[in-house]
Amino acid sequence: MSKRPVVGVTLDSEQPGGYSKYPWYAVRQNYADAIVAAGGLPIALPHDATLAEPYLDLIDALVVTGGAFDVDPSLYGEGTRHATVTLKQDRTAAELALTNGALQRNMPVLGICGGQQLLAVALGGTLIQHIPDTIPNALPHEQPNPRHEPGHAIAVTPNTLLHRIVGTVEMRVNSAHHQAVRHPGPRAIVDATAPDGVIEGIEDPAYRFCLGVQWHPEFLIDPGDRRIFDALMGACRA
Repeated sequence: MSKRPVVGVTLDSEQPGGYSKYPWYAVRQNYADAIVAAGGLPIALPHDATLAEPYLDLIDALVVTGGAFDVDPSLYGEGTRHATVTLKQDRTAAELALTNGALQRNMPVLGICGGQQLLAVALGGTLIQHIPDTIPNALPHEQPNPRHEPGHAIAVTPNTLLHRIVGTVEMRVNSAHHQAVRHPGPRAIVDATAPDGVIEGIEDPAYRFCLGVQWHPEFLIDPGDRRIFDALMGACRA
């Protein structure tokens, strides 16, 4: 592939207020910057589940981004919803359609923060709805310091895709989430954990590149962060 791989990037959505009097899409610039720096061509993917297949026809890889919302617990078999859970139903429906379609095509998929959680659900996994109520003595996964700084270390599992990409068994990462993966799915594996046991990375070896990370590598805090985007581009060219 001589041209830049085209990478679809899912958008966040907000109701009227702030930027516009009307509903609006948004994505942080550093998602696109990290993809461009790795040699990719990012394009934005609006929220229309019925258009997932035509969008997938246009792209070589999918990045599912994070956001201040949660996956509906009913989608992973839970009948109750924690009081802290916030939903964006149209976004989730579109991202699930895109993710499922990308996996069916064996297209490279990278899930970031909430995108990892959605990827886990797509792979048949489940989520922790609120870390402070589930993990005793949990770290502050909504870190108090700025997101462009590390919040804690993670341990990377040897002999995993993530380990082969980053080349180390420890990374320093940022942290901006109140939920986490509980079980990654029947075939997926955990490839990184925080010191308190919270799952920080998942992957499914059944696919050529199916990776989720709970932190935000687009901030390029750790040397391994850039390698994740480089590896995503490499998977497009493989």
